[in-house]
Amino acid sequence: MAGLGPLQRSWQRLAGETRTRILLLYALSLLAAVGGAVPVFRFLLFQEVDQRVQADLREELEAFQETYAAWDELNPETDEALQSFIQDFLAETLPEDDNFHIVLLNGQFFRSTPQALPEVLAPDTDLVQGWRSLTEATNGYLNVADPAVGSVLYTSQVLETNGVPRGLYVVAHLSAGERREALAGVYVFAKVAVGVIALAFLLAWVASQQLLKPVQNLAMAARSISETDLSRRLEVRGSGELAELSRAFNAMMNRVQSAFESQRNFINDAGHELFTPLTIIQGHLEVMGDDPDDRAATLALVMDEIERMSRFASDLLLLAQAEQPNFLQLETIHVAEFTQEIFVKVSVLADRQWQLGSLGRGVMVGDRQRLTGALLNLARNASQHTQPTDSIELGSTTLGDTVRLWVRDSGTGIAPADQARIFDRFARAAHIYRKSEGAGLGLAIVKTVAESHQGTVELSSQLGSGSTFTLVLPLDPSPPMTP
Repeated sequence: MAGLGPLQRSWQRLAGETRTRILLLYALSLLAAVGGAVPVFRFLLFQEVDQRVQADLREELEAFQETYAAWDELNPETDEALQSFIQDFLAETLPEDDNFHIVLLNGQFFRSTPQALPEVLAPDTDLVQGWRSLTEATNGYLNVADPAVGSVLYTSQVLETNGVPRGLYVVAHLSAGERREALAGVYVFAKVAVGVIALAFLLAWVASQQLLKPVQNLAMAARSISETDLSRRLEVRGSGELAELSRAFNAMMNRVQSAFESQRNFINDAGHELFTPLTIIQGHLEVMGDDPDDRAATLALVMDEIERMSRFASDLLLLAQAEQPNFLQLETIHVAEFTQEIFVKVSVLADRQWQLGSLGRGVMVGDRQRLTGALLNLARNASQHTQPTDSIELGSTTLGDTVRLWVRDSGTGIAPADQARIFDRFARAAHIYRKSEGAGLGLAIVKTVAESHQGTVELSSQLGSGSTFTLVLPLDPSPPMTP
């Protein structure tokens, strides 16, 4: 490329464009079609010419037959009378171009018009010699290698006197002239077709510049996109494949931008969640004195922050493991017994009015450890948003091929604007004061566990009236078990 001039590089760029290659392929296909059509067209045209020539030959022979029939009614009796009739008729006959009238009498060449015959119709040729033995009217066709002749088409009439065959009257035609005229038309057609294809190619190449504008915009947008600027979108116009491509690109960029923003927020929030306890630990250690009580209080605070960091790391690890195919260890679980086990565990989380609701019947297939962790997260979340006088209910029910496990509280509730986002990682309801210093991963873990069981999490909540979180799971999730 370095050694190419500007003009060569321009031609190389144009030749490499998709529109050029598509149109070239289309033009070559048309040229191939024209190239294949020319021999067919030539063959059909030659057939049409031969049929027209045969008709002309029949007309000339019919003119002779009418005159011959009128003469034959005079009951001529001698060969001399027949010869005289033939001489008079040929003298008055003017054949069409490339037509020849030839008469054979008593097995010998007698006369022709015009008198000068081409070599292929000379009296001593195999063709004329073969006519000597004919005793009935016939039509024939003979291909000749000489391009000046082309082929010989002929038709004939038997000559008789007193009912005895005496000779043959032949009207023949050489097709070379007719075919040359036909070929000239074929060549004109081919030249016009090639010219039209070339003109159509140029016009289509220019028009395709505008048609492929969305693709060029797509390339420009892709080149302008960077990690710090994902806002570029394509303008969607009309319908069709290119408009659908623009819509698909915009949708993809929306997902990419959302993923980048989520990743950025995740890193920022994760850094904040780790930085805060480290700052607390560092600050208390720096001001810690020699007093034993002060040291004990500082040590307790440090251990609490370390434990919080450990829980945070465990939650992150759990979310990362959810992407693995062996995230779930499935087993058969009795719904009622499992609900009671969870109730025993959650009732000691906080001083609340804990209640055990209905118990589902039958068994389900699931990961007992993951489901226990999800329900404990829901119960812990409920205890953080309720007062000691509020009630928290845990229950389950089976309906058809699904099981529903719920945690219902009478706490502060969640605003509608927050309900869709609280299941995101590090999300917190903006209007709620949180008593805990959780990292905002609990509900994200609940959602991940539910989805890994091919289920969902339902939320029903109103401000001031409490919330109900429900795990809706299939009794027997079908493989593969991937989140």
